[in-house]
Amino acid sequence: MIARRGLLGAAGAAVVTGLLARPARALPFRTIPQKPSARIIIDNDFAGDPDGLVALTHQLLSPTTMTVLITSSVLDPKFAQGELKTRSAALGREKALELLAKAGITMRPMVLAGTEEPGSLAPSNAARAIVAEAMRDDPLPLFFTCGGPLTNLAAALALEPRIASRMTVVWIGGGPWPKGGWEYNLDCDPGAARKVIEETTIPLWQVPVNAYRQMQYPVSALRDKLQTMSPFGAWLYDQFTNPPDFVSVGGAWPLGDSPLVLLTALTPDSSDVIDREARRIGTDLAYGDPIAGRSIKVFERLDARLAFEDFFALMHLHARGAA
Repeated sequence: MIARRGLLGAAGAAVVTGLLARPARALPFRTIPQKPSARIIIDNDFAGDPDGLVALTHQLLSPTTMTVLITSSVLDPKFAQGELKTRSAALGREKALELLAKAGITMRPMVLAGTEEPGSLAPSNAARAIVAEAMRDDPLPLFFTCGGPLTNLAAALALEPRIASRMTVVWIGGGPWPKGGWEYNLDCDPGAARKVIEETTIPLWQVPVNAYRQMQYPVSALRDKLQTMSPFGAWLYDQFTNPPDFVSVGGAWPLGDSPLVLLTALTPDSSDVIDREARRIGTDLAYGDPIAGRSIKVFERLDARLAFEDFFALMHLHARGAA
């Protein structure tokens, strides 16, 4: 009996082992459900610093926002070189279209160029499209995210002032509070900033220079993470490799336009923001007299870790075809 029990035990163990060795039936892979909670108009000077292309990519890949329009703004002619002095908005549009193609985006939003003249309120194709999207009835709220001068938005507001009540603006620009002062996006078209801030009550989230400079990312990590990730990642990295002659690249590159995605597709809750009384913009770009009844949100500290982790995770998913 003992020997029989031993044989039966060995046989039973073999059966169990055989069962355990069989590959388990694959279960369907589940993900946390996400869906768009806002519409986004992306406006940027895409012919300039490639941080705008990183932000554009990030926004397009985000599952929580729906990009409905892309508009290209002008570069400051004082800093532009060659063809960029007269065609920077058009060249920015071409760069955005190239990105859409390289990324394999099939359902592409309309991409339009704005005026080539800083300070112009002429009704460009970009301005007309901004008005059309803002006036369109949709249950999703609309954000206008701007990583350059506010030129295209000012032209749209001149064309149709009612859009001021139909969107929220997130703008990368302006000097640090409370003094203000020179900052590139503001200096490129101060008249546009004055129109948006001083002449309308459009809700505005401002990310001034002292905040967006917190978005530093190591140059070595850009190469390590992007260059070998995918053909699209290599293309995106290549946009960083030919900076203007007057730019001296150190150990880090400020991805200063990434807060546009952080605050709309992720969350503003992990960043520090202050409600401030809006102020007029002086000729020296300093903040001047308060504007009665006008308040804006000014971000002082940004959750860079959250923004960068999400961007590179989405890029990895895109490279695997899982985005």
